[in-house]
Amino acid sequence: MAITIHLVRHAQGFHNLTEINQQIPDPYLTPLGKEQCATLCSRFMHHDRITHLVASPMRRTLQTCHLSFRPAVESGIKVVAQPLVQEVSMLPCDTGSEPEVLQAEYGAWGDFGLVEKGWNDKTSPGSRWAPAVEALEERARAARVWLRELGRKAVADGVADHADVVVTTHGGFLHFLTQDWDGMDFARGTGWDNTECRSYEFVEPEGDDPEAMIRETESSWQARRGSAIPLTDTEQQQLKSVIVSKYNEHFDIINGTTAK
Repeated sequence: MAITIHLVRHAQGFHNLTEINQQIPDPYLTPLGKEQCATLCSRFMHHDRITHLVASPMRRTLQTCHLSFRPAVESGIKVVAQPLVQEVSMLPCDTGSEPEVLQAEYGAWGDFGLVEKGWNDKTSPGSRWAPAVEALEERARAARVWLRELGRKAVADGVADHADVVVTTHGGFLHFLTQDWDGMDFARGTGWDNTECRSYEFVEPEGDDPEAMIRETESSWQARRGSAIPLTDTEQQQLKSVIVSKYNEHFDIINGTTAK
């Protein structure tokens, strides 16, 4: 069973221009961001294999998915908005709009059936969307399981003999989703560039791994890193422990909260 997940960080949004712009609620893409999408669209080599389009239900990710993968959209594939892959912080720029607003703006090509009231509530006690390491790890795990089942169902239903799922999401969340901490830069909040695309496969595509672990495909790794040797699982765990130890302090900064 061939399931490939193409992970994409959104293009440049207005919040990426200056620190004060992080106070803009759910910002749109900049003109440069739209150009970045056009470049990705021209360079992406697998448009004809795409079976699903998935995006965080935020304007910049929805726009990125629509503009970067226009051939798939024009073929009739809807962009499924999935709250599980929204960004990590509670800053205004990382807090999404209400479902009815998104439906009005992007309903022509977007599917908002998974976006419920409260999907953008990151402050209520016990919220699954809260910017806390444990909540983010669980959300990332749930997203991987959902993506695995999405791909399996497509193959089982005979939609195709493969599933190529594009997921347009955010730089911070991508490290939790991939469990790859190599290159994480706290100053930028990520190790991913705008519109960077990497391809992944499930470690156990036909198993019942509760973590639904993924790994970057060999071709994707070689395209961006050449002959470099990837970190081992042990090295990833060691790096993760260092990063997670700093993450709560990082959240205190980006969320404007007090360290506990």
